[in-house]
Amino acid sequence: MQKNENTKRFQYKNGNHDTNTTHYSTRTPQINKLKELNQPGMDTSDAGSFYSCLTTPGKSVGVSSTDKDAWYYNMHHTKRGKAIIFNHEHFQIENKNLESRVGTEVDCRNLEVSLNNLGFSVTPYENLTLDELNDTIDYWVEEDHTKHDCFLMAVLSHGEQGIIYAKDRGYKPEEILWGRFTGDKCVTLAGKPKLFFIQACQGDRLDSGVQLRTQVDGPSSFKIPIYADMLIAYSTVPNFVAWRNLKGSWFIEALCDALNKYGFVHDLLTILTIVNHKVAIEFESNSNDPKMNKKKQIPCITSMLTRFVKFEKEN
Repeated sequence: MQKNENTKRFQYKNGNHDTNTTHYSTRTPQINKLKELNQPGMDTSDAGSFYSCLTTPGKSVGVSSTDKDAWYYNMHHTKRGKAIIFNHEHFQIENKNLESRVGTEVDCRNLEVSLNNLGFSVTPYENLTLDELNDTIDYWVEEDHTKHDCFLMAVLSHGEQGIIYAKDRGYKPEEILWGRFTGDKCVTLAGKPKLFFIQACQGDRLDSGVQLRTQVDGPSSFKIPIYADMLIAYSTVPNFVAWRNLKGSWFIEALCDALNKYGFVHDLLTILTIVNHKVAIEFESNSNDPKMNKKKQIPCITSMLTRFVKFEKEN
């Protein structure tokens, strides 16, 4: 009996026709609507609910400083842009014992130097609570970035899958960080690169690696998605740990080294591939705990960039 009741509730919830009742499909209007749209040359959606994807609220109209068909972003504005660093070393989180992140001050200092060398105006923030972090992000979202090439944010903290920690509690980065800088919310950055670098664990899994043997042998207007022109680089892949020592973290060390050497030579995705190579090949954990010893790490890059990011030296 319980199974039948559950089945009936499931059928009602999903709008299926139940031959034992007089409740007919609630999906019929949606199906009819899709039939109307599903004509030759018409696009439809893979979303589970048709009506949930009908509209995406827009706020304003941005002005593109880059030609529609250009391969590279315009990096010749008056200013390179703002870079902000959220550096979290100490934590006070109820019911959670997070150790201080020894070495993160080295990461923050090195990153600040590397970004300054690329022409960024850098502002580091230390050990902010979530409320303070929110207020800071609100300030930079509302700032006028018209004269800037791009925007960059780095977060150095503890984390787990889907969560990054501020001083006093955790948050979802897609909601608090890059979700606030979409083209409809921060119009003066619409069409410009928005770059996010996250040094934090994404879980507690360890990567033991695998042994390899080398073998010898225009003028018109156009529309863009609100999440376009973003790049999010995590220090590690989902579910895995990110490593750090007294000299800082593997990812930020490799990132700073690559930016210092190739910042004006290669485009950003090429530079980040160099970072991936350095972290994957040159680093291996050294721990007295056998379970933590000789482990590996690989950064994870998500790119919504629509052009190449190539930093140019200022005249």
